[in-house]
Amino acid sequence: MNGQKYLPVGTVVLLQNGSKRVMINGFCTMDANKPDKVYDYSGVLFPEGSLSSDQTLLFDHSQIVRIDHMGLVDREEQEFKIKLNSLVEQTQNGGVAGAPAVPQNPQAQ
Repeated sequence: MNGQKYLPVGTVVLLQNGSKRVMINGFCTMDANKPDKVYDYSGVLFPEGSLSSDQTLLFDHSQIVRIDHMGLVDREEQEFKIKLNSLVEQTQNGGVAGAPAVPQNPQAQ
């Protein structure tokens, strides 16, 4: 996996077969109905945002067909992506079972 896989929070994308754009608001999210599947991203409709908790969209990087706006990239975001990529790599290589895919509070580390 390259370091560019995970787009920044706030990035606005169009998904395959989508008619409405989505804004990325999180990473490595599991669907309660599919506990063995971890999606690359969670997102909300753009420009509406989060109207209720049951309207979060889960999707993978491969489903993105267009990027309309890139979220903020700064030092803090870049440091978070290094940690995120490291944790995802550890998990894919048989890391600690049951460990969260991303830190619960990345600023506390």
